[in-house]
Amino acid sequence: MTTTNSKKSAGTGRDVTSEIAFLTRALKAPSLREAAGRLAERARAEEWSHEEYLAACLQREVAARDSHGAEGRIRAARFPARKSLENFDFDHQRSLKRETIAHLGTLDFIAGKENVIFLGPPGTGKTHLATGIAIRACQAGHRVAFATAAQWVARLLDAHNAGKLSDELTRLGRYPLIVVDEVGYIPFEPEAANLFFQFISGRYERASVIVTSNKPFGRWGAVFGDDNVAAAMIDRLVHHAEVISLRGDSFRMRGRDLGRVPPAETNNND
Repeated sequence: MTTTNSKKSAGTGRDVTSEIAFLTRALKAPSLREAAGRLAERARAEEWSHEEYLAACLQREVAARDSHGAEGRIRAARFPARKSLENFDFDHQRSLKRETIAHLGTLDFIAGKENVIFLGPPGTGKTHLATGIAIRACQAGHRVAFATAAQWVARLLDAHNAGKLSDELTRLGRYPLIVVDEVGYIPFEPEAANLFFQFISGRYERASVIVTSNKPFGRWGAVFGDDNVAAAMIDRLVHHAEVISLRGDSFRMRGRDLGRVPPAETNNND
């Protein structure tokens, strides 16, 4: 390593700083360009070998690309809001075991092509948990797609009407994780229920699904308009799945006394 901070190499007169700027632009490595100088100063001070300096530069660029890639995957997933597992209020949702969610956060279920199903009343944290786990997946390098059940059905119907359902199902099958939010809020028409069944069936033991629903499994027949279709779908979903039931009051209603009758307004002119 040289012992000068000059842009010119003492031995050759080369403008090394300009060369690094040019080469990192050619490699599309802006983080490496920004870090090279600082790391060089540290390398001189700590007497790193050439190999140690090179490794430090490459590690900085890899970390930056991983971070940028994760952000891109998070944006592409189209989450309704950015929510993390770290920010989940376990003190409010006492029916839930922290260890269970911590294990899901390791993403072992994705490696095993298994599913996660959150059941419970509105406002109990189902979507927050589904989003938090899915963001972890994005950060770990997995492609994720998020939509409500109604949105997925609309997407499948559009593909079906365009004669491209098979292509759409194949494309979605390449996602290691898909989140289906709010199953049960809107009943399905027979054609929509059939398409949704194909969607779920096609991922069985091939890729993971996270499902949230405000309805227990016993009421899914009414949601899909057919007990047999609902039973077949539930069978495929839960065969390799963690099913988690949430209870309690809505997070959104915390601190609100909805049972209190407001006082009558006083007319100062009376």
